[in-house]
Amino acid sequence: MTGGTIRVLIADDQMMVREGFSVLLGAMPDIEVVGEAVNGRDAVDRVRELSPDVVLMDIRMPELNGIEATREIVAADGAAKVLVLTTFDLDEYVYQALRAGASGFLLKDASARQLADGVRVVASGEALLAPSVTKRLITEFSRLAETPRLPPSARAAYGDLTERETEVLVLIAQGLSNAEIAERLVVAESTIKTHVSRILVKLGLRDRTQAAVFAYEARLVTPG
Repeated sequence: MTGGTIRVLIADDQMMVREGFSVLLGAMPDIEVVGEAVNGRDAVDRVRELSPDVVLMDIRMPELNGIEATREIVAADGAAKVLVLTTFDLDEYVYQALRAGASGFLLKDASARQLADGVRVVASGEALLAPSVTKRLITEFSRLAETPRLPPSARAAYGDLTERETEVLVLIAQGLSNAEIAERLVVAESTIKTHVSRILVKLGLRDRTQAAVFAYEARLVTPG
């Protein structure tokens, strides 16, 4: 962020969506729309060129879809956080986007306030999804995976977690906030924040949403 202003790139193949979001976000004093992309390939190139803080990423786009574009942006190890745009809150592609490294998702019919708040939350390094929504989304689509899809490196990293860190990871996946986890474990919230940070570092994950996906795919938590 530059001078406290959040730089946003809007990636959507529909001009009306791009222009609408641009107007809504442009009216916010702490948000600047630095560019637009018309497809996934364009989004990857524009991120490289403009270095935005947040990318609003549509999933269904030509040339390169939002999932693959998200994967490329995250793999580039830049600072940009990806916020997926979708028409349905239980879109099966959203789950794939989260696995690809997106920090959360936002419905296209979100209000101006929800849109701006979502951008701010993601820019701050947190996952956008409220814990209850995270749980509902990931629970629904982890059903699609009959076997764990964790690579060997991730399984090895899981073994580095302490017993308490594993406990915190499970509670994250169950939809609890830091404050709720602290209350459950009878410790300070700052202690839970430290545990969460260590979990993310050890597992090579970006945020709580990715941690929840990891927990489901490692079968630490089962859908239901």
